[in-house]
Amino acid sequence: MSELTQPNDLDDLVVRMAGVGVRRGNNHLLAGLDWAVELDERWVVLGPNGAGKTTLLRLAAAELHPTTGTVHLLGEQLGRVDIFELRPRIGFTSAALAGRVPGEELVRDVVVSAGYAVLGRWRESYDHVDLDRAEELLGALGVQHLAERTFGTLSEGERKRTLIARSLMTDPEMLLLDEPAAGLDLGGREDLVARLSALALDPDAPAMVLVTHHVEEIPPGFTHALLLREGQVVVAGLVDDVLTSENLSKTFDQDLLLERSGDRYFARRR
Repeated sequence: MSELTQPNDLDDLVVRMAGVGVRRGNNHLLAGLDWAVELDERWVVLGPNGAGKTTLLRLAAAELHPTTGTVHLLGEQLGRVDIFELRPRIGFTSAALAGRVPGEELVRDVVVSAGYAVLGRWRESYDHVDLDRAEELLGALGVQHLAERTFGTLSEGERKRTLIARSLMTDPEMLLLDEPAAGLDLGGREDLVARLSALALDPDAPAMVLVTHHVEEIPPGFTHALLLREGQVVVAGLVDDVLTSENLSKTFDQDLLLERSGDRYFARRR
């Protein structure tokens, strides 16, 4: 087990995975994975299609149990905790979640209904403080002006930002973002990266884990990186140590050149 998985106090961790494997039939989606995330860390997880990135995030979101090994989230062990009490402490957004949001739902209601862990407002009643918080979060993500629009009328970028606002509604202790910039045009991507950077640099923000295929989508302020290939860790640690041409080439099985401009990364094939 690596040093990353051996802090002495679980109270300092939001995620601890030890010897984790996930198997579906004869397919090993993850194998022998060790990983830990501390309270003040912001992690980016990179790897090719099929590397196990989404599986890893679903474990961290308490949406999946490991086939082997142990997973501790927020001091609780999966399999020994009521996941319905654990999940509200974790903010999670993904393309799968977006597909479950009713198209006729008002944007404000998409956000505020996270307080009841439901999709689609029905007969729940909300205090003004809840509605004000939803408006505040929409403003922080640049979509407050869309509060009265229906979710189905939004662009891809507007939907992504709305769901990130929703994921923050319960003041989570951990925020998980599964490919938040996927499908965005250049302007939408850059706007989202800037807003996620502001969140990452906020000392009061929760621990964050962002999954992506592209180093260009890593927001400034992210502190650590995990590279996955075929369900196994290639390398993990401080972002400046992990993100190298050699490590990316090994991860994506290509001869890649990594370049840096300021706080942003760029990669291309040699």
